[in-house]
Amino acid sequence: MNSTLSSVIEDHRRRLGDRLVILAHHYQHDSVVRHADHVGDSLELSRKIADLSAEYIVFCGVFFMAETAAILAASGQKVFIPDSSAACVMSDMAPHGLVEAVTGRLQAMGREATPLTYVNSSARVKAACGRLGGSVCTSANAATMLSWAMEKGRGVLFLPDRMLGANICDRQGIPSEKRHVLDIRRHGALIDPEAALAAEVLLWPGRCVIHDRFTAEHIRAVRQAHPGALVAVHPECPPATVAAADAAGSTSFLIRFVEEAPQGATIFIGTEENLVLRLANRYAGQKTVRPLLHSRCSNMAKITEEKLAAQLADIAWQPPVIVPDEVREPARAAVTRMLEVCAKRMNP
Repeated sequence: MNSTLSSVIEDHRRRLGDRLVILAHHYQHDSVVRHADHVGDSLELSRKIADLSAEYIVFCGVFFMAETAAILAASGQKVFIPDSSAACVMSDMAPHGLVEAVTGRLQAMGREATPLTYVNSSARVKAACGRLGGSVCTSANAATMLSWAMEKGRGVLFLPDRMLGANICDRQGIPSEKRHVLDIRRHGALIDPEAALAAEVLLWPGRCVIHDRFTAEHIRAVRQAHPGALVAVHPECPPATVAAADAAGSTSFLIRFVEEAPQGATIFIGTEENLVLRLANRYAGQKTVRPLLHSRCSNMAKITEEKLAAQLADIAWQPPVIVPDEVREPARAAVTRMLEVCAKRMNP
């Protein structure tokens, strides 16, 4: 870590005072996380936005997260990201033009389905779901939101993560024969109408390239080399990996899993390595925490301490993240539905 950069950032923080709030996702490097006012997963950070009064909100994560913050921010607040090229491969697997084409195809064949998009999607995709009465979910609330969408009685289009969708269906007891992975090639021209009409859950064929690397074989190797070790993974992992693990859940769940593990436990975690190494340091001498596999997100790594310092140096002149009103309003409706549903069902 760079002590000079750290001092520069802290000087800017003192200069800006309560006009500035820095948010960071758990997958950020420690050199960035140490400057954050709030650290969390997508759901936790989304919930924070409504309570923020700061004029400047700097989001250290990937671009769809900053977009979500801009969707929820109040009038007069500006959202920034230190590197706007910090994309998400999964999000890019569901470009809004293709999503609109595929939903149009489904409607034309008489398949009405409530769209539910993972938060790892663009503002325009969230807006498309909002216009169709759908909503958003995170890995922490995907089961809650899938139940909400299923209750509408039209079936569900879950996008863009096929793995998360399949794992939540397994958790909710929706059998594999009631699911169908859409063929989205040629703008949906290859969709099987019979299968699409018969399925209760339509799955978009996206995936997280970080979590897709973790396999059931990795878990079997750990259990052989470390008898008694605990294994927990993120639900963006393949279903076979989730089935082989002791537990699966969001980044916040994984943090709690390590916290609640018994003293002296050896725990392997299948998620982005920055979080795993932070947990290993936090519990050093009490528990042994190791990555199931070395796997880092190159897009998360684009946010650096140096870029954060540059962002803060002249933040009043930096370009904020802009979500046009015609996109922001339906996207906000979709995200707000999620927050309202979760407030009622997860915290009754």
